Amino acid sequence: MKNIVAFWGYPDPEILKNEIAKNPNCEIIDLDVDYGYPISGVMCEAYCKIIANIMNNAIFLRDKIKVIVASIGKEKCDSGHIAAILLKDMGFNVIETKYETYSHKASPTVISESNLPLKDKIDLIMQGVYKKNNLTLTPAVPEVGFWGVPPNDFELLELFPDSTHVFGWTRCVEANRPADLELEMMVNPNLPTVFFTQTFCAKMQLAKYLADKYNGLFIDVDDKVNKSAKAKIEAFIKLR
Repeated sequence: MKNIVAFWGYPDPEILKNEIAKNPNCEIIDLDVDYGYPISGVMCEAYCKIIANIMNNAIFLRDKIKVIVASIGKEKCDSGHIAAILLKDMGFNVIETKYETYSHKASPTVISESNLPLKDKIDLIMQGVYKKNNLTLTPAVPEVGFWGVPPNDFELLELFPDSTHVFGWTRCVEANRPADLELEMMVNPNLPTVFFTQTFCAKMQLAKYLADKYNGLFIDVDDKVNKSAKAKIEAFIKLR
C-alpha cells in the first residue's frame, strides 16, 4: 500500500489539498469509514461508531499513514477533537484544522437533489471533500428526505427511493459549509423526512428536535442497521 494521507470530517480544504500535493503518490483515506479493520481496544464500548472507526483505522494503518488532517471544530465535534489529541499522543503526525467560517456563498447542492440512489449521492458528496466531481445530474422530484450524517452502515440508505433529497450535515458538506448550523437545520417541511444519527452522536438531540418539529421519523443506529430500524424506515416511507 502507498503512503496514506488520512483525514476525517471536513478539514480545511486548503490544508488537505496541500498535504495531498506534498505526497503526490499517496492514497487518500477517509478515517470515518468502517473498513472492517480490527477493534483497537482504545475506545470505550458505549461511544460513537464513527469516532471508533477513526481510532481503529488509524491504529491498524499506523505504519502506512504519513499524515492525518483532522477536523476538530464545529464542522466535526468535540469527540473528533479528542480523537486528534489521543492520536497525537500516540505519535501520529496529526494536523488539526477548523473549517467554521466562510467567505463564500453556499455551493449548489445538485447531488443532494439528484435522482441518483441515495447511497451514491452520499458517496459522491463525501468524495467531494478531496476531489471534484464533474457530473451532469438529473434533479429528482422529492418524495422523501434523508437528514443527517453518512451512516456507518450504508445498507440503511438502500431503503430509500432514488427520489430522496439529502439534508442535514451531509448537505452542508456538498454546500462546502460543514459548520453552517442554519443550513444543517433546513428541511422541506412538506416532505416526509427521516432524521438519522449514529447512536451517541451529539447531533442526536438536534435530530430528535427536528423530527418532532416536522413530524418526521427519528432514527439512531449504533453500528449495523437492525431489523427494527429497517422496519420503522420502510413503514414510514410507505405509509407517508
